[in-house]
Amino acid sequence: MSEEKYLTALKEGIINLDFDGVAKAAKEAMESGIDPNAAINNGMFPGMAIVGDKFEKGEYFLSELVVAAEVMREGVKVVTPFIKGESASKLGKVVIVTVEGDHHDLGKNIVTSLLRVQGFEVIDLGVDVATDKIISAIKEHQPSIVGMSALLTLTMPKMGEVIEALKANSMREKVKVILGGTSITEEFAASIGADHKAVNALEGVKKCVEWVSSQERRN
Repeated sequence: MSEEKYLTALKEGIINLDFDGVAKAAKEAMESGIDPNAAINNGMFPGMAIVGDKFEKGEYFLSELVVAAEVMREGVKVVTPFIKGESASKLGKVVIVTVEGDHHDLGKNIVTSLLRVQGFEVIDLGVDVATDKIISAIKEHQPSIVGMSALLTLTMPKMGEVIEALKANSMREKVKVILGGTSITEEFAASIGADHKAVNALEGVKKCVEWVSSQERRN
């Protein structure tokens, strides 16, 4: 089987939410000498992109999106032992959180899974997290990215509170801040000084990869 066929099998396994199919395709790809990074980035991730498109079109629901992320995690688990050297290192650290007063975490959990699949070390603080706890975690873990989620318009101002606290602690310039949540607009993100508002989980993860990749090039 050619490399393209292995990558297609991985992609289709994600689209079809096929745990066994992805695990089998990943195992066979590794046994055939396919580059593990290619398996993830050119096989599984394009599958997730198609799942994301289906979700946007209403063909898939949130439940399918969650399952697809878990299927991809299963495939990544198979190929990870084959990643050697520098490529096995973490891409970067992300602190992710649902802000105080908000208990919604489905979108956050999907993003967390996808970030980990891409090689990020993710510190997930959970839901309803106070600003001081977020700041303490950032001081402790020193991430390159902070992700904040809010679904309720009443809790959105907490995001601005966190950014102001970052400024007060001289940490704002050290991290990128990305926001997620259906109620959040690009205008709101800009008004509180965030770096980006994710359109969806996949787009948000791509932005995080873009940030750390550009940082590596500068270094």
